[in-house]
Amino acid sequence: MPTSAQRYFTPALFQFMRELQLNNDREWFNENKHRYIKDMKEPALAFILDFGQHLDRISPHFRADPRANGGSLFRIYRDVRFAKDKSPYKTNAAAVFEHRDGREAHGPAFYVSLAPHEVEVGGGIWHPEPEPLQRIRSSIAARPAPWKKALASPGMKRLTWWG
Repeated sequence: MPTSAQRYFTPALFQFMRELQLNNDREWFNENKHRYIKDMKEPALAFILDFGQHLDRISPHFRADPRANGGSLFRIYRDVRFAKDKSPYKTNAAAVFEHRDGREAHGPAFYVSLAPHEVEVGGGIWHPEPEPLQRIRSSIAARPAPWKKALASPGMKRLTWWG
């Protein structure tokens, strides 16, 4: 298992994902599944396991689940049932670190995604239900200064719903 000084993800991960973008079909994937496991899945699970130790220091309420299935690591398989794009595989490596009391996608979480030419890291709550949403809004309204400070920070990328 890598130590904190070693890299989890190597250029081979990004090469695999670039090739998958060009060959996003079952035949190619099955021929290259060993690369997916060696270059993407195993390093991601090692990262999740090690990150869990740091996550406990940030907050004891979040969890890093290093299970290969059903844990923090997102599946590579896309749900294409209702999608225009029928590509069967995701072309990024992603993990979510959910709140222990969260309700899967609707609870607070930290998120990380790696793709060729793109790294995303974030935290928050996605599509909260009405009661938690009202508590979030009330908290921001009661103490707007920390929220405004976070929004004004140099690292904050401002996104709008219209693009």
